[in-house]
Amino acid sequence: MSGIPVGELERRRARMVEHQLRRRGISDEGVLAAMGRVPREEFVPPELADVAYEDAALPIGESQTISQPFIVAAMCELLELDGTEHVLDVGTGSGYAAAVLDELARSVLSLERIPVLAERARLALDRTGHDGVEVRIADGSLGAPDRAPFDAISVAAATDHVPPALYEQLTEGGRMVLPRGGRGGQRLVRVVRTPEGPEETASLACRFVPLVEG
Repeated sequence: MSGIPVGELERRRARMVEHQLRRRGISDEGVLAAMGRVPREEFVPPELADVAYEDAALPIGESQTISQPFIVAAMCELLELDGTEHVLDVGTGSGYAAAVLDELARSVLSLERIPVLAERARLALDRTGHDGVEVRIADGSLGAPDRAPFDAISVAAATDHVPPALYEQLTEGGRMVLPRGGRGGQRLVRVVRTPEGPEETASLACRFVPLVEG
């Protein structure tokens, strides 16, 4: 995809895992290994391949971005995946997070509302050996009732509330991670479905585009 030697890209990926993730507190070895396997350069526009492993979100077109590697790793770590889960990924974007989730879970269904991004993501996922990820063009806030329940849900767009449809599609004890807040500030929040209702725990500060609902 790029003119950068494969060996150099692999070295940059290893440095990203060590310096941007492990040294900043990501401790789940499964997540670290998954991030070390997925070639981020395949999920950015060709002209940005040279900066694919920088500690930053990058534009992917359609006013959307590929998230900073640390945020992708943090969301995956908060989901506490052990490889047996059926996962819903809301906001496919580039497909990068879906690829990482595919390394960590039993199955991944990813929802994207923008058709051109969904198609690009499908191609990138196929190129990188993650063709088992199903990408659908859909309103992510509504989830996928026909495939529910999900053991884990990752939401890559900010909202000031837990979308009811997504919460209802979680298994008992299932985990959802989403950015909560608006322009004044956002934090990653882990939501666990319990018999008593949503159990929420706030985590890192973050910045995502708003979740489009309806």
